[in-house]
Amino acid sequence: MARLHAKREPQVPRDLVPLGDWFRSLNASRDPSLARAAATARTLLADARQPVVLHGDIHHGNVLDGGARGWLAIDPKGLYGERAFDYANIFCNPTVDIAADPRRLARRLDLVARAASLEPSRLVKWVIAYAGLSAAWCVEDGQDATLPLAIVKIAAGLGS
Repeated sequence: MARLHAKREPQVPRDLVPLGDWFRSLNASRDPSLARAAATARTLLADARQPVVLHGDIHHGNVLDGGARGWLAIDPKGLYGERAFDYANIFCNPTVDIAADPRRLARRLDLVARAASLEPSRLVKWVIAYAGLSAAWCVEDGQDATLPLAIVKIAAGLGS
């Protein structure tokens, strides 16, 4: 992700979606279980740090071994915002038994924060915000939101 976030051009391309736009579904949600995630997202977005071009959907299925070309990130969403956001989705993957294990989540947060030079408390807040957004999207689409809601709860416990 460090390579993805590296600045390449002096100006941000105009066709990128501001990260705040993606959080409309979460902010519009009336689900009380998403209130903390929505409040966390609003706080983070109001104080965005290190804005970069974001992939928007980094997870285990969207990073491929490109052989001699190295690792390849596929299916970018074309967002612009705080670089820590791009790390949050990986905590909701790859499977329920891995993602929703509190000890494993805490260990993964520590590893990712160190590897990416991110403030651990800031990263956990992005995990809360992203998992809340994912849950809001699940609810909108009539899908099961159990996993992202579990991540919100676990991460909120780590962040307090």
